[in-house]
Amino acid sequence: MNIAIDISPLSSGHKVRGVGFYLLHLKDALQKYFPQHSYTFFTDPKSIPQNVNVVHYPYFDPYFQTLPLLKHHLTVVTVHDLTPLVFQKHFPAGIKGKLIWQLQKHLLKNVDGILTDSVCSKKDIHKLIGISNEKISVVYLAAGETFQKLSEKAINKQALFNKYGLPEYFALYVGDVTWNKNLPRLMRACITQHVPLVMVGKALVEKDYDTANPWNVDRNIVIEIAEKNSNIYRLGFVENDELVQLYNCATVFAMPSLYEGFGLGVIEAMSCGCPVITSKEGSLPEVAGDAAEFVDAYNEASIGEAIVELFTDGRKRKEMVEKGLIQAKTFSWKKAAEQTLSFYQRIYETSH
Repeated sequence: MNIAIDISPLSSGHKVRGVGFYLLHLKDALQKYFPQHSYTFFTDPKSIPQNVNVVHYPYFDPYFQTLPLLKHHLTVVTVHDLTPLVFQKHFPAGIKGKLIWQLQKHLLKNVDGILTDSVCSKKDIHKLIGISNEKISVVYLAAGETFQKLSEKAINKQALFNKYGLPEYFALYVGDVTWNKNLPRLMRACITQHVPLVMVGKALVEKDYDTANPWNVDRNIVIEIAEKNSNIYRLGFVENDELVQLYNCATVFAMPSLYEGFGLGVIEAMSCGCPVITSKEGSLPEVAGDAAEFVDAYNEASIGEAIVELFTDGRKRKEMVEKGLIQAKTFSWKKAAEQTLSFYQRIYETSH
């Protein structure tokens, strides 16, 4: 097959995590495991060769135009999640956003197939856009291959802890600072229980953002709480090798989100042998299986008690680490590439 993939998100703000992570790993896995196919990577749709069988747009945003107006080839789009549409009160579109959403919805209905990260997101796409289930395929993401449990020798703990001034034991959070991440509750739970919380993510330390934007309400709260508490450590963006070490050093990884389309941090933490605390909201039960400690995302006490239990109960921690390592192995980029490719083939064969 001749496959064309849009790599324009790699030259935008999406490169760091999320979409950029997905695109880089999918691109590498397709070339590594399925070199018999031909791949064209483009940033401008006008440069797509005529002989292409399938064009893949790996990113969809309801409130920004991410799809071309004219469709000249069989087209597959990855819709990672529709969280802003599920919780419109917390992610208001604005007038311009509402207009773009009507256009994006029309363009999405016109594509030949949709990939998404979870059954939860598939249900949202079907319900909110009215696209038939047959047209949507779930392909789970995976942690990068560098995310693994390290030996003590392989961890440069002293240098890492000195660089960031970290305490010996800490809870870890990795990700964005939007409403669905539930960070104010997580932070308050840790403060109440006197548990140090290390937070990784670019948005946690950025100063140049629109504080008046309703999407940033939680970001404002998070920064205010962090500035008043010395037990909260905001590291901002960290390189992959340091992130792997942080997962390996953390006592527990906490991601008690109010909603997730996938929840990559859960799999990354499990792959590194870090016990996981999460919620049963959105796709998280799908991803975590029986290998995480589930909490009530809306209850600070529930979050705090679970963290303390894993800090103090060595046997429970060991059991969670073992289960997590097994669960993480069920996800791989080889499997993701294989399923993506078979979806391309299905779309192509159906049209001929």
